Amino acid sequence: MTAIALADLCSLPDPELARRIAAGDRAAIRLVTERNNQRLFRAAWSILKNRDDAEDAVQSAYLNGFAAIHGFAGRASLSTWLTRIVINEALGRLRATRRRRERLDSASVVHLDEYREKLMRGSTSGSAPDAALAREQIRALLEQAIGDLPDVFRHVFVLREVEGLSVEEAAEVLDILPATVKTRHLRARRRLQQALAPDLRTALTGTFPFAGADCARMTERVLAALG
Repeated sequence: MTAIALADLCSLPDPELARRIAAGDRAAIRLVTERNNQRLFRAAWSILKNRDDAEDAVQSAYLNGFAAIHGFAGRASLSTWLTRIVINEALGRLRATRRRRERLDSASVVHLDEYREKLMRGSTSGSAPDAALAREQIRALLEQAIGDLPDVFRHVFVLREVEGLSVEEAAEVLDILPATVKTRHLRARRRLQQALAPDLRTALTGTFPFAGADCARMTERVLAALG
């Protein structure tokens, strides 16, 4: 297949990108992974709640998706198509883990209110390093609180609030009704509002980062696995 300039490649419609990926065009593979790494990682994390497991699920989703990309019909966007694949991959891994581990260690659950109080007491120190540490702790607290949401609420919340999908896009990805997306999103927000003080909620921007080196590393993993 004839190579084209990156600017021209970026302007191609999804069906043509899929055709190029099916033909083994590594530039098209790189472009599509770089476009979707963060979304797919966030979707996988919303189910698995573990960074390493989420990364493995994303890689597997890419490999499985690209192997079957000749079946991409273009009825949904390529991003939506890949997001469905990664969600199914993550759910499959979660079910397998639950089968292997019948009993959960309830003692490991973080008590959100207690941790929040400790954090707020510790964040009043005036030095810049302490302030930076407090911000990181707040971000970690948010991720923990989101992780503590029931599965059905967490999946919707991450896709809508963190990833920025529309109601219709989230409904399509999760294969549920738009009205269900709205209801679950609202309930997720209410649960978080009960768990987090108002000044902590503003730290949501930037949670679950998967850009820069993380994004590049995932792209290289996929390309290496494809040989």
